[in-house]
Amino acid sequence: MADGIFGQFREHSIAEFFKKNRQMLGFSGKVRSLTTLVHEYVTNSLDACEEAGILPDITVQIEQLDNGHIRITVEDNGPGIPEKLVGKALGQMLAGTKFNRYMQQRGQQGIGASGAGMFSQITTGRPVKFKTGQGDGKFYEGELKIDFKSNKPIIENKKEADGPYRGLWVQAEFAEVKYDKSDYAPYEYLKRTALMNPHAQILFIEPTGERFLFPRASDLIPQKPQEIQPHPLGITTSDIVEFAHSSQDRKLSSFFVNTFSRFSYGKVEELKALLPEINFEMAPKELKWEQAEQLVNRFKELRWVSPEMDALRPVGPEQVEKALKNIYNPEFMAVTERKPKVFRGGIPFMVEAAIAYGGGTGRRKTDGSVGGDILRFANRVPLLFDAGGCGMTDAVKTIDWRRYDIKNFENEPVSVLINFVSVHVPYTGAGKQAISGEEEIEEEIRLAVMDAAREMQRYLHGKVREAGREAKKKTILRYISQLAHDLTQLGGKGKPAEIEKKLTKMVEDKYSQLTLEEAGEEAEEEGAKEDPPNGNGEEKEE
Repeated sequence: MADGIFGQFREHSIAEFFKKNRQMLGFSGKVRSLTTLVHEYVTNSLDACEEAGILPDITVQIEQLDNGHIRITVEDNGPGIPEKLVGKALGQMLAGTKFNRYMQQRGQQGIGASGAGMFSQITTGRPVKFKTGQGDGKFYEGELKIDFKSNKPIIENKKEADGPYRGLWVQAEFAEVKYDKSDYAPYEYLKRTALMNPHAQILFIEPTGERFLFPRASDLIPQKPQEIQPHPLGITTSDIVEFAHSSQDRKLSSFFVNTFSRFSYGKVEELKALLPEINFEMAPKELKWEQAEQLVNRFKELRWVSPEMDALRPVGPEQVEKALKNIYNPEFMAVTERKPKVFRGGIPFMVEAAIAYGGGTGRRKTDGSVGGDILRFANRVPLLFDAGGCGMTDAVKTIDWRRYDIKNFENEPVSVLINFVSVHVPYTGAGKQAISGEEEIEEEIRLAVMDAAREMQRYLHGKVREAGREAKKKTILRYISQLAHDLTQLGGKGKPAEIEKKLTKMVEDKYSQLTLEEAGEEAEEEGAKEDPPNGNGEEKEE
């Protein structure tokens, strides 16, 4: 029976797996699939340009073909891809520069561009066309397909030419996709990409030929993140065994110091005292699983310096403000940036948040009204889909917005922007459209948004007071003329016009600014609304 059951036993490649489970990469629904394709190519271009210290110029063109297919062309001015790696970069799953590096990047798995090529191949049977050059006088172009059984790229019609071309040009044809102008379409995705990447210039050409330019709002190239070593608190038993068995260090003690962040010889001495049965002079390759398990458990008993934060590069409050003005031109905005924290034991992260009110903010509804909008980003990348299952959405919805003079978030012209920054974004799936609800992350998001909400509250409260003062002033001015005539008759002297002029000036002076007494009352009222600090010195809602 066993021979019969296992007669169909086969090995499968990762490319075959995703071919049958393409929805896991975000290819589910025609509009979503198209936006996912644009997302994969654009994020690769942004990462490449920034790592090379180049201000990105990216062109995205979408064309509707007569056969019902859609053709996408993306071109950037980045460093290009070396000839020997272009196949792996564009046509091999889990191959790239990102998965193995402990630093902030937009992509993580090395699937994106290869996944797009896969989707083109399985929906149209056509190859991906490419052109790449490094500006060294030569460039290469050709066509690429994927061998799904071996997860290997197949390059055809490859040509070498002379010229100063630098960058990457990619063109592919797709079926089972649809272009529209909804809140989940490529236009909205590129607009939000421009919002959180003010140093990038993006030209979008839609199927009608209409061109949309999202101009560069800043000439400041983001500082390149520095690759860091993993922190001991974020290490599993499997990690330690794998690192140790591939280490070139001669002793276990030096292996720890050279491999992990914040690991000193002093910490080695502390471990020796806790684990006298482990020989720290032995070669790392001799480390057994049981010993590694003991080490991981003892790591949790020691006090460690927080992880290094050189790997994180937030957008920054000043750049976020520029971007919000450039895209939404709001009536009011407040930007906050929280201090770096760690989650899941040792992965560094931080949260940027902003609230924009009025102007072009908010979500346009089908009936023409405007409602509250949550703009979610992870390492500057827009997250348009799966909002209901995202930790960012959950964090924002648990805030009592009435405390900040927002009576109903769903019906106010307000946009809440959140950018989660980390060396490892805990996405809920390979489609990378929502982050998991880690407790530490959701709490930091709440605190960041609440910081900005307090500033908005002061602004809105001031608007209400101003409106009240204006209403009182208009009410009084309505009776000035009659009062001037009555005073003239009662006093038996003076001219009504002169008295009216003086009374009007008195009222204008009274309501032109807050009296000292009113200002003091407002300051006292705002102070009373501040949230009490908790035991960690953080502000939280009661």
